Amino acid sequence: MATIKVTQVGSPIRRTKDQRATLIGLGLNKMHRTRELTDTPEVRGMIRKVQHMVKVEG
Repeated sequence: MATIKVTQVGSPIRRTKDQRATLIGLGLNKMHRTRELTDTPEVRGMIRKVQHMVKVEG
């Protein structure tokens, strides 16, 4: 399966609880942490919700 690399570049401080929970769901709860995730519609939807706090590669 295809994978994408997601890196957290924005702080979750002063964000809504659901955006913080989405970051944790992606495995990103600290700045500059990177995860390699499978490219599924569910993951893409989570990324879209916090697109202002993450950088996507691949």
